[in-house]
Amino acid sequence: MASINTNYGASIALQNLNKTNSELERTQNRINTGMKVSSAKDSGAIFSIATSQRAAAASQDAVRSGLQRTQSITDVALAAGDTITSALEEMKGLAVSIAGSTGNAQTSYLAEYNALGTEIASAITGASFDGVNSLTTLGADAAITAVNTGSITAANATTANVDAAITATTTALSTLGTQSKSLGRQITFVNKLQDALEAGVGNLVDADLAKESAKLTALQTKQQLGVQALSIANSASQTLLSLFR
Repeated sequence: MASINTNYGASIALQNLNKTNSELERTQNRINTGMKVSSAKDSGAIFSIATSQRAAAASQDAVRSGLQRTQSITDVALAAGDTITSALEEMKGLAVSIAGSTGNAQTSYLAEYNALGTEIASAITGASFDGVNSLTTLGADAAITAVNTGSITAANATTANVDAAITATTTALSTLGTQSKSLGRQITFVNKLQDALEAGVGNLVDADLAKESAKLTALQTKQQLGVQALSIANSASQTLLSLFR
């Protein structure tokens, strides 16, 4: 029934147009941000979960940094260990030469032996990263101090002492090598965990841009039709007026 008091058709058309405009605004926002949930207004529950998981992913940066620092400390010690073992290998040959020589020859061999011992002491002292030295315990080991003081006598420059130092060194380096491998695995795990967390957040909040683009075109068409429908509904009163002319 046509009425000059109420334009029911225009009201319905306006409601539908407002609904379309709201959906269009939401779709445009998703395309602009690339996210279907960019604030708590979009979905309080999902926004809360995503925020929590983002924080968890971000915290892995600190975990990884700590692991990498520890790995660097260990790797520096292992690098120094290569120098130490090489020096000890040479010292063993020199110990044999010292035992089988006398006079100037023995003095020469001993000087070279002690020079290598000093080199070992220097390598142990220099094996620091960020103020931490993993070889401190090795440097205080009795087997190491028996060869690295730089003033070992011919009587103490023996293959037995060198073998003891080699055993102490390889034992320490074996432990450090195991630690380094373990740290490497932990860092890999942290990287994978962080990637998984970020991917999970993306699954929750990222928009399907292809889908949203297609929806945008449909809503724009629907908006145009809604405007036309409202215009037609608003013209109903003019039609009613023409009946009285």
